[in-house]
Amino acid sequence: MSAIDPRITVGVDGSAGSTAAVAWAAEIASLRHLELRIVHGLQVTGLYYGGGMTGMGAAALFEAVQADGERAIADARTLAASIDKDLVVTTELPNEPPVPMLIDESRHARLLVVGRSGTGGFADMLLGGTAASVASHAHGPVAVVRGRSDGTVPEAGPVVAGVDGSPNSEQAIAVAFEEASLRGVPLVAVHAWNDVTYEDTRGTVRILTQPEALEEGEERLLTERLAGWSEKYPDVEVRRLLVHDRPRHALLEESKMAQLVVVGSRGRGGFTGMLLGSTSQALVQHAQCPVLVVRPDRKK
Repeated sequence: MSAIDPRITVGVDGSAGSTAAVAWAAEIASLRHLELRIVHGLQVTGLYYGGGMTGMGAAALFEAVQADGERAIADARTLAASIDKDLVVTTELPNEPPVPMLIDESRHARLLVVGRSGTGGFADMLLGGTAASVASHAHGPVAVVRGRSDGTVPEAGPVVAGVDGSPNSEQAIAVAFEEASLRGVPLVAVHAWNDVTYEDTRGTVRILTQPEALEEGEERLLTERLAGWSEKYPDVEVRRLLVHDRPRHALLEESKMAQLVVVGSRGRGGFTGMLLGSTSQALVQHAQCPVLVVRPDRKK
């Protein structure tokens, strides 16, 4: 695997969702003094295959699709320059479908950024499409730029981290502290839990332990997972939130006041082999702020 380059990569398609993603990615790249790479996948395969279009007709269609992609990239470059005129920007317009192209781009980027919805080359970005697919299969962290109910992407509010005790959650905590420190905002560490049950051989659901004991254990887990991070990031104010609820519900609620939610791609309750857990999937689809999905450490 190639070394990770010092860059932020953002996928564009000219839609409002990708425009918000470019602005967000440019701000992040500027703050961290990283290169911004703008990419657009030319989704031409299947547009005219089997449709009887050959020769000049097919060539004209390809040229039109390419022109749309070039406009999307040009507009994104102009937007990025308006945010930071000194930002180093590179672009790429490969003749590849968006999803595999973006997944391949994630091998080399510090962070891959996509919008919440799209059109044209990213026609299936309507959630469950590009955003969810890329977050599921990327080789590194992915940010899905979502916004409030009015469509605005928040610039104020804390960073929220989902904490569940899994190894992937540990990585999410590290990223969340770094993000909160760089942004100069508090970190809200959210740990949501439910009564643990199981079914015996007769199908009878039983409580494994008393709720009071469970709550004490979950509070201890949260404390242990945050231990040491405040010493490493003394500038970050930490707010702990222990909630007796499903994690997705608690984090979706917190996203209404946050500027960023950071979660692992799969938590301790995920099934082996699952690429994107139910909590991260719900956030990618419904959060009211950008969501940063942290994946397991990449092998160098």
